[in-house]
Formats: sequence, structure tokens, C-alpha cells
Amino acid sequence: MKTLLAIFVLTLVGGLRLSAEEKMVLLKTALPDPYFGSWIVPLSDTNLATQPENIRHWPEFYVPIGTTNLALHKPVTASCEAITGRPEMVTDGDKSGDDDGCLELADGPQWVQIDLQASAQIYAVVVWHFYQEPRVYRSVIVAVSNDSEFRQDVKIIFNNGTENMLGLGKGSDRNYFESFLGKLIDAKGVKGRYVRLYSRGNFGNLSSGKFANKLNHYVEVEVFGKELKASK
Repeated sequence: MKTLLAIFVLTLVGGLRLSAEEKMVLLKTALPDPYFGSWIVPLSDTNLATQPENIRHWPEFYVPIGTTNLALHKPVTASCEAITGRPEMVTDGDKSGDDDGCLELADGPQWVQIDLQASAQIYAVVVWHFYQEPRVYRSVIVAVSNDSEFRQDVKIIFNNGTENMLGLGKGSDRNYFESFLGKLIDAKGVKGRYVRLYSRGNFGNLSSGKFANKLNHYVEVEVFGKELKASK
């Protein structure tokens, strides 16, 4: 079965049902099939969050009731021409990770940007890079802004670029192995219309530090939030 249906479970506090404005739900989403290939990878990365064999379960994460994936079928642009795939694949809802369903960008620092087409309050961003082998993508940075050029009002919600190779500041987040679960990032209710995701190639053999592939890949990105009502 390719997907698990999205499930939203109401929570109770102190045995009392919360008001409509305060209700929180457990966020789940459709997941691709797990990858059952070899996950034996030597480790030498001191900033690595976990070993691949420990990546088994979607994390528990609560969002306000009414939260939806605002990115689905929204326009996507990229920092360079695609080598394979098309930018719209990033938000098409297909997370299967097949070679013909993945956007592939050139090596070096690159980004994809999603236009939510309205300012929104964002609670979580979930990203799937290429996950059918044990890869670690470097300089993964996720930023939100109301400026399509990202020259002002930029809010960074994830940054594992500890060496500041992209010039966006040193990050304190951990590197991580790609998996079928994707990477769920807590956006903490940040507000903005545009979501930009950076990366700088990936590593496979962490003991040697050699690139598995110098290119950048995106299977799918989801942005969970609520569209903000325009002020009158």
C-alpha cells in the first residue's frame, strides 16, 4: 500500500474538550513505502542526529485543528534549470521517490521555493529529499518570508549548515539521514507566503566524507499551516 491516510486525532486536556480556537490535533500525513535496502553506513559525522536503523516512526507533532498542507499543487521555482524532473513535482503529492518522480538540481548550493499564494501561519514543513539509499544532505536550510526575493523579512526555521557555506549564518540543527518518513521541521507558527529550501549536495559514505552524489534532490515538500485572513 503506497500511502497511509492522514489522520487527525483530537486531544483532551484535563478531561475537558478545548475551545475551537485552542483545539490541537495530532498531525499525520500520507507516507511512501519504507525503503528496505541496505542501511549499513559507517559513521564519522559528529553532527549526525541518528543512525538510519533508528528511523522507524513518524514523530508525534501537534498542530491547531484546521491545519492543512498549503503547499499541495502550489507553484514552485528553483535556483537553476532542472537536470531531471520538473519543479512542480515538489508539490504534486507524489512521494514515491521513483527516479522519474524526483526533481534533480545541479551541484553546489541550490534552492527550491514554494509560493503559497497567500500569507499563512506555518506550523510544520516536511521535506523528502532522495531517500532510497542512506544519504545525508548538507547545508539544509529552510526559510520563510513574505518577500519573494528573500532580501528582507527572512525567518530561518531550520539550519544544519554549521560551516555557513551558504552565507546565511551558522546553523545549530543536526544533520540527518533521509528516510521514507521525511524530515518534519517545527515552524513554530511563523508567518509568511514563500518557503525556500536550500541544500548543498549529499554524502553517502560518511566515514570517507565522499559525496554519494553532488547533486540536489527533492521528492516532495509539504507546508502545514493556515492561510491568514486579509485585514479589511
